Amino acid sequence: MKKIRKFIFGSAFAVLAAGALVTAPLAAGPETAQPTKRPFARGDRMFGPFSGAPLITIALNHKSELNLTTDQVAKLEQIKSHYQAQVTPLSQQLQTIEKDIAGLMQQTPANLIQIKTKIQETEKYRSELRYLRLEALENGRSVLSAQQQDQLKTLVRSRHENFRGSQGQPS
Repeated sequence: MKKIRKFIFGSAFAVLAAGALVTAPLAAGPETAQPTKRPFARGDRMFGPFSGAPLITIALNHKSELNLTTDQVAKLEQIKSHYQAQVTPLSQQLQTIEKDIAGLMQQTPANLIQIKTKIQETEKYRSELRYLRLEALENGRSVLSAQQQDQLKTLVRSRHENFRGSQGQPS
């Protein structure tokens, strides 16, 4: 009897956990829901997926250590603002579609054909956002010399290691 009860409770827990995993992304919104706050902060970076600030922002924040010229700073700021201008409307559209999907999911029965169409539409926006991010990072890389790129890698690794070390310590 105890084994059956454990099995039932275990199964119920697994079903609830799976349901939470499926609905959590809908409640949380799209991965790029807040483009104006940190548009470079997600996904692929100039030198890999490090956590923390976007690489172009890190480069601008460490312009003296990287010995950036005023021309380089201006170009990086231009790349960043151009990227933000491109990403903001796409992210807003993506957010709207995600809300539409959440609304369609609330209907009983859910219209799976409409939901599938909306999901496919979101993927088009996500791929465009990903491309724009990579384009901005490549443009940012082209502004920096090889030495500056190496210095930036070192700064990012240092930030990453400091961040990981601080998470292991009690606050």
